[in-house]
Order: sequence, then structure tokens, then C-alpha cells
Amino acid sequence: MNIIEFITEHTNFFLFLIAAFSLLIGSFLNVVIYRLPHMMKNTWNQECREYLGLKALPSDIEHLNLWLPFSHCTHCKKPLKPWHNIPIISYLVLRGKCAFCGVKISMRYPLVELICCVTSVYIAWRFGVTWQTVGGLIFTWIAISLTFIDLDHHLLPDELTLLLVWVGLFLSIYLVFTNSHDAIIGAIGGYLIFAIVQWLFKLATGKVGMGQGDYKFLAGLGALLGWQQLPVIILLASIIGLIFGLTQMVLKHQFKSEPIPFGPYLAIAGWISLIWGPEIMAIYVHKFLT
Repeated sequence: MNIIEFITEHTNFFLFLIAAFSLLIGSFLNVVIYRLPHMMKNTWNQECREYLGLKALPSDIEHLNLWLPFSHCTHCKKPLKPWHNIPIISYLVLRGKCAFCGVKISMRYPLVELICCVTSVYIAWRFGVTWQTVGGLIFTWIAISLTFIDLDHHLLPDELTLLLVWVGLFLSIYLVFTNSHDAIIGAIGGYLIFAIVQWLFKLATGKVGMGQGDYKFLAGLGALLGWQQLPVIILLASIIGLIFGLTQMVLKHQFKSEPIPFGPYLAIAGWISLIWGPEIMAIYVHKFLT
């Protein structure tokens, strides 16, 4: 019996492996969420100064990447011990504080790890030991990273959105979620839909209503799931955005016109479409088109 047959026959063991691995991935996603925007801004700063003929300024994040330096407290800068980095457990044992300086650690870190674990296990349970699980996990991890980066910085990095496009197109070769024909149309259509909407909005108001990161994110979703899912994704993202927007206005009494990151709503809508997209489309067609 090979390992694939073993984990196929022992579902609980398979889900346990996914849970443990996804907790580690969630810990890494925290690094991506925190460091990638700083790396991008540092690069932009250096490029702008080079273009203007100015001397490059020393930066405290000049040598920062996703691997080095090793995890450390952002307040006291002391490197964390391996037992300080155990997902969720370390946070609970340390009572949400740095082991060295006692500064409070954001709840964001265990929350990202928990979300990553729960969504990954559900993907694995839903699709089983298949390539759909592999594709679904990659998308889930990318979507989590994009969600929190957009919430913090109003950025959807090309490093992640374009990665999703290429992953979707690659998986379509093997008919994991859709075929290559529908994936290519989905990528093109996903980009053009938001690009045209933005062009019309700017033409009418003179304002920028949506960033190009949203175009690329929707293109990635179209490449992964096919063009047929684009209406479902856009509709769900709009509904989710409306609900969250109204809730925020009621709870925080914020009625001013402020930029709203749309990436998180696309991420949630895309994940729902990954799981239940065909069923949602079938219900819509049955109720309204027949």
C-alpha cells in the first residue's frame, strides 16, 4: 500500500496532516502579510530615488525578505526561540505577550493561523485526496494573504495576484477546476470587467474607484474557476461588501466617503465559488432563467 492509498483510506489521518501543515503555513502567511508590503515600499522608494538621481537612503528593511531575518519581536528585536513560534499554542502559553519584553502581540497572528487551518481542512474534506485539494489549498493561502495585506495597506501585490493567474492557467491544463479555454477567457474577462468599470467610473466622476490589483485578482479567479463563475464572484463580492460596509457604518458611525479595500470581498466570494459555485449557478438558473 503506497502513501496515497493509505491517506485515501484513512480520512481522519489525512485531515490531521492537513490541519498540522496548514497551521505552519498560516504562520508563514503572517510573515508574508507583514513583510511583503514593506519590501515593496522599500523597493519603490529606492527606485524613485534612483530615477530622480538621488542618493539611496539607508533603510532598516533593506535586507528584509520572506526568509531573513528570522522571526523576531518587532518591538525589542530579539529573535524568537523555536518554541515561541508554535502556531496558536505559543500565543496562548505566552498569554499574547512577547517572552522577552512583555509587549502585547496582536491577535492577528493566531487568527490568521486559525483561519488558514479551518479553511484548509474544509478544502481537504470537501475534495479529498485530489488535485482539486492542492489547487484549493494554494488559492486559499493566496487569498488569505491578499485579504489581510489589502486591509492593512490597500495593496494587492502582483507577486500574489499574478501567481494566482498562472496557477489557475496551469491547473486548467489538467482540468482540475475548468478547462484551458474557459480559464483563458476567465482571465481576460476578469481583468477587462473591472478595467472597463473603472474606466467608465473615472470618465463619469474624474475619480479612481478601483485599483489595478482588483483587476488582476479577478483575472486570477477567472483563470482558476473559469469565466462562468465570474458573475457569481462579482455578485457575491458586492453583497458581502455591502453587508460589511453597512455594518461598519452602523457600529463605528462612519458615514464619510473613505477608500474601501475590495480584495477581501473578492477573496471571500472566490472561496465560496470554489466550494459551491456550480450549485449557486444551478440554483440561479433554475429560479430565474427557467
